[in-house]
Amino acid sequence: TAGMGFKVKNVQQTTEKIAALTASYKGMVTHHRITSAPGNTHDVKVSDDSVMRVSAFYTTGEMIVKIPAEKLEAYLDSVSHLGIYINHSNMDIDDKSLDYLSSQLKLKNRSEMVSNQKKGKIVIKDPSAVLNLKDDLVDEQIDNRKIDDAVKYSVVSLSYYQSNAIVKEMIANDDPSDYSISFFKRLGLAFENGWYVFKEAVLLLVNVWAFVLAGIIVWWAIRAYKRKPDIKSNVA
Repeated sequence: TAGMGFKVKNVQQTTEKIAALTASYKGMVTHHRITSAPGNTHDVKVSDDSVMRVSAFYTTGEMIVKIPAEKLEAYLDSVSHLGIYINHSNMDIDDKSLDYLSSQLKLKNRSEMVSNQKKGKIVIKDPSAVLNLKDDLVDEQIDNRKIDDAVKYSVVSLSYYQSNAIVKEMIANDDPSDYSISFFKRLGLAFENGWYVFKEAVLLLVNVWAFVLAGIIVWWAIRAYKRKPDIKSNVA
């Protein structure tokens, strides 16, 4: 097994190159993932209803591939040329000889027991025990194939990333306070509203003209009445 982490210029393009390189080495991609996460974000107001959002995105990629074991070192060398620089690289060798021998011996024992059971040399009274024995035989055969596959192919884990990318996009302004009316529009509306209030006041006075007239007459009468004593005192 092996692993490598490195920085690249473009994650998407590197992913495509790794896939092509893996195919050229008669390997296969078993896992592939690209992730983009937003970092710092800044909004620039363009108009009352529009904002330009500037975001820094951090993009990473990861792949797991299977490469013929004899081509592993050459493959790792080719992949390293796709990066700007390598952060880490590792390779581990796991000896499967004993695992393979153990699986082979178990498979042989179970095969002989099944064969003897069919020939009548061994009598197993419990049918479920026979079924379990056959299942174990299948499991050992699968384990052998897994070991063969692990020996033939090396598993390589690759992780890579690129510098932050700046993305600009125009979006609707979601701040309600920015949608207020401008000063000059408010001034014009104030004039219109003042004229409306003045007209309503005039109409109100016209509607109550009788009360106004009665008030004026009463006021004139009271004032005239108050002046009469002053006139008498002056004559005396």
